[in-house]
Formats: sequence, C-alpha cells, structure tokens
Amino acid sequence: MTEPIKEGSALIHGANIHYRIYGNGPKTLLLLHGNGEDGHCFDKQIPDFSKHFQVITMDSRGHGLSERGPEPLTLDQMSIDAIELLKYLRVKSASVLGFSDGANIAMLMALKSVYPIEKLVLAGGNLYPMGVKPSCQLPTILGYGICSLIAKFDKKARIKAEILGLMVKEPRINPDSLGRITAPALILAGERDMIKDKHTKLIARSLPKSTLTIIPKASHFVFGKWAEQTNEVVLNFLRSDSKTVPGHHVSQ
Repeated sequence: MTEPIKEGSALIHGANIHYRIYGNGPKTLLLLHGNGEDGHCFDKQIPDFSKHFQVITMDSRGHGLSERGPEPLTLDQMSIDAIELLKYLRVKSASVLGFSDGANIAMLMALKSVYPIEKLVLAGGNLYPMGVKPSCQLPTILGYGICSLIAKFDKKARIKAEILGLMVKEPRINPDSLGRITAPALILAGERDMIKDKHTKLIARSLPKSTLTIIPKASHFVFGKWAEQTNEVVLNFLRSDSKTVPGHHVSQ
C-alpha cells in the first residue's frame, strides 16, 4: 500500500476532517469515497493516480477517522466540507472523482459554483434514491428502519441509521440543474451496477460535457476487482485535453 506524503486533519464546521496526500503532480485530484467507507477504498487507485497527480483522499464527515461534528450529517454538508478542505490545503483548483455517495457529493460541489473544478469523474452516482435498483435499495431501507428503531438504546445503531439514512433520504438533485455544470465529466458505471441503467444515462445526458463509460461485467464497485481497467479509463480522461470532449457519448 502506498504511504501518504502527508496526513492530517482540518477543523471544518466543528469536525476534524481527516485527509491524506499522495504524490506531487502539477495538478490535484480529490477522491471522495462512498457510503460507510473511508479514503482507503481507493487504495488500488493511489499507485497509478499519484504518478500523475497530487492525490488527496478524505474521510467524509462521520466516516473513517473524521469526526461527526455538530452539523447535520448530509451530503450537502459533506460537499461543503470537501470544498473547505481544498481551501484549507491551499489548492486553487482540482479535479474531483467521486464513487457512489462520493459521486453525489462531487455533483453537489460542482453545483455550488464556488470552487473551480477542472474535471469530474462520477462513478455509480445517483440523483435521487429511486435511481437505485429495488433489489439493492430495499435491503438498505430495511436496515435503516431496524437501526432507527433501536437507535434510542444503542449508539452504534444510531450512527448506522444516520449513515444508511444518507442512501434512503438522499440525494435530491434535479437533473435539469446539472446543465449548470461546465466542467468535463466522465460518468462511470458497472455493467451490473446497482444504479439503474436509465438513471446513469440520465446523469450523463443532463451534463453538457459528459462521456459515459460502462465497465463490462463489473458490479457497482468498479474501483475494486475491476481497478486495472477502471484506472486506465479514468487516467485517459483526466490526462486528455478537455477540448477533445465533444459532448455526451457512450463507450464500453
């Protein structure tokens, strides 16, 4: 496992947000993990990505080594945390890669239009809960319900309910609003993803400068078992001249 060249935390809105920095490339790439994970979910990406970029991973609020803090545990707050972390680290602009809930956070970052995002990579994101296939969403709803029932008596259940609640109640992004995002965007999904195919295509269609790539035979977790193929696709996109992105098209 690649060791970070710097690791620490930044106090953001009442919570210490943990981060790790790898590589010293001329451009910065921020990686945002999914629900219930931490920055180490990108351990298979760091060796490749850090050869070309200064890579920053962060543990989202209430995840990993980051504190929960007093603010509401929402994707919107996490998008604010990410922007504030980049400012704290004095990063003037960055590309942002998000996986699952991390992709949703990345979209919210871009929609705020308060920080210059060079490129977006959105893997397995969704605009609203119904974008998830029922076979995957129903167990999440059930787990959330059970944890919510016993949350008053069990601290771990309360924390779990909050985190699962992010997938049950969020995100709530209007597809029409994505038209405001001007950064070139790579939309990634597995051929057997938990996100509905038509929903992934809706995200790609709604972004003005998007490229949609489906990873063959892959599940939702394209950065795991399918890391080699996914890394190549991501790096080709990030290292290409953004002017070559002609608009929405699909590759597989």
